Amino acid sequence: MLNTRVIPPTESAHSTPLLIKSLLQSGVRYERTQEIIYRDQLRYDYSTLYQRVCRLANALTEAGVKPGETVAVMDWDSNRYLECMFAVPMIGAVLHTINIRLSPDQILYTMNHAEDIYVLVNSDFVPLYKGIEHHLTTVKKTILLTDGSDKGSDMLGFVGEYEDLLAAASPDYDFPDFDENSVATTFYTTGTTGNPKGVYFTHRQLVLHTLTQAASMGALDSNRLLGNRDVYMPITPMFHVHAWGIPYTATMLGLKQVYPGRYEPELLMQLIKQEKVTFSHCVPTILGMLLNAKGAQDHDFNGMRVIIGGSALNRGLFDAAKARGMRLSAAYGMSETCPLISAAYLNLELEKLDDNQRASCLIKAGVPGPLVEARIMDAEGNFLAQDGKTQGELVLHAPWLTQGYFREPEKSVELWAGGWMHTGDVATIDQYGTIEIRDRIKDVIKTGGEWISSLELEDLISLNSAVAEVAVVGVPDPQWDERPFALIVPKAGQTMDARILRDHLKPFVDDGRINKWAIPTQIAVVEEIPKTSVGKLDKKRIRGEIAQWQEAGAPFLSTL
Repeated sequence: MLNTRVIPPTESAHSTPLLIKSLLQSGVRYERTQEIIYRDQLRYDYSTLYQRVCRLANALTEAGVKPGETVAVMDWDSNRYLECMFAVPMIGAVLHTINIRLSPDQILYTMNHAEDIYVLVNSDFVPLYKGIEHHLTTVKKTILLTDGSDKGSDMLGFVGEYEDLLAAASPDYDFPDFDENSVATTFYTTGTTGNPKGVYFTHRQLVLHTLTQAASMGALDSNRLLGNRDVYMPITPMFHVHAWGIPYTATMLGLKQVYPGRYEPELLMQLIKQEKVTFSHCVPTILGMLLNAKGAQDHDFNGMRVIIGGSALNRGLFDAAKARGMRLSAAYGMSETCPLISAAYLNLELEKLDDNQRASCLIKAGVPGPLVEARIMDAEGNFLAQDGKTQGELVLHAPWLTQGYFREPEKSVELWAGGWMHTGDVATIDQYGTIEIRDRIKDVIKTGGEWISSLELEDLISLNSAVAEVAVVGVPDPQWDERPFALIVPKAGQTMDARILRDHLKPFVDDGRINKWAIPTQIAVVEEIPKTSVGKLDKKRIRGEIAQWQEAGAPFLSTL
């Protein structure tokens, strides 16, 4: 530790802690009359948002919530969720955003593991909740969230209905200062094995993440994504990494915000048109669903900017969205990183490239944002060259990375081996600092002593005009260890088989982009590809299903 000069502060000086309340107060100062909108049912301004957060804080306090206790939410994307994202941490409690797409057993595990004491439950999830409530070990009280007229409930410890409680509460609350390192939020990330793991973030981490996100998305002119005159609508679940943290950024800047509730493609399109949405973010699967909606046909998205994360942005989807007037760019992060790590950026040199070359840059994971340090490392812990070719595991430093898994010390040590956060992603970093994710370590295909990137193959296959969706995994092979296997969802009225795919990929072999043994010799043409609870390709499940098909001699498999 360096022996630097540290001057003690004046005894009466105030050291302002980095707390989430400052983000809310900022948005109200900037744009008191901007709107928060919920579906086609509710709209109010930022002054009302602040009052509602105060009312919720009072309602929770009167219900008995104490600092340090955990308050869980089971809801669709709504204004209520946004209010909880502020009110719960601002009274010193911890917000647990429950992944409602997990199985009931997994939800039960996460609630008991997080030690939830209070639960806010959307009426849509009451049947699910009723099925597990008698196995909950820590929950004391529940609050009902509803869009309808039925405000009664026989849930365990039922306190009341959300809107009724807010109406009866005071619109004023004196939010206190406290330690900025207090935990503000927690949620659970699923892996390939074992139970979901709890990540957690402090007020300090969330404030720093928000400030950095605002700067990197709004101040970089080559790929400006977000400013406070934009209209924002998330199409990433708010239970998943705080909807990538963007509701905090949007609120700090005073943006008009539109919350769509449950994702219904036609309603999403109605809101985009009606509210003139200019900015969103989602995984590739959800964007494909949106572009295929009836209301999207022949619609010009007029430059609407969409960040794609969670899964790789392939060139086929980029081009399809561009043809409809939508501007896509990739970003990278994970549950453990809060999540923003990097985003697409074109420096002055790259801006001079032609459209095709610029597009190739915009679909990469991008350049690390301010305060982020990214390196690539080999299996022995040695740093590798950042030459755009050498591959290794991406490891990270940033002020907002989760410091461990909640009550999982061994997994926490593994996550932070050697003092760097290990992402589990194989990547390269080039001379411009641009990260390119080549694959998950567990998804790299090893064939004949060579590594093949499933992501690169998916990108190239997506360029075929007959392909709507694609996933590539490695399957066991007695001669080559593994061989690539492709699942393809064809576009309506289109056909696809292994020979058509080979002919499509052969020019990329001739150009030296891929080796000839990267061409899948087996494919399955399917109606749907398995996804995880947050819309990513579920490659563990895909490999399992392929093994079952091969064992059963499924007739729809296509081979060369």
